[in-house]
Amino acid sequence: MRTRAATVTATLLLATGAGPGTALAEGAAAPRRMPAFTGKGLVQVFNKLGARTKLDVQDIGGAHRTVLWPFNWKVCAQTPAAGAPLAGHIRVGIGVVKKTERCPKR
Repeated sequence: MRTRAATVTATLLLATGAGPGTALAEGAAAPRRMPAFTGKGLVQVFNKLGARTKLDVQDIGGAHRTVLWPFNWKVCAQTPAAGAPLAGHIRVGIGVVKKTERCPKR
């Protein structure tokens, strides 16, 4: 589990464009409402949500792969739904597949 946490931190730094020695804004506020991410790239999730938002990113394509490089993945499902209120320390669930794959039917 420790490796996954390091991966998500590194991914956040890559996605936000923060370089070595650049600190993410402490207490960066998440948007007031959950944005619509379905059909968009996973990188947009990292860019829009604050650094304090806990993300649970899962491959829902059936292969249960580990998501290491967010640029290769697109969002098929999200929890909470688009438009839902976000507050404080919230956990967001994101279901993804590779960009070249189709989202599974619900």
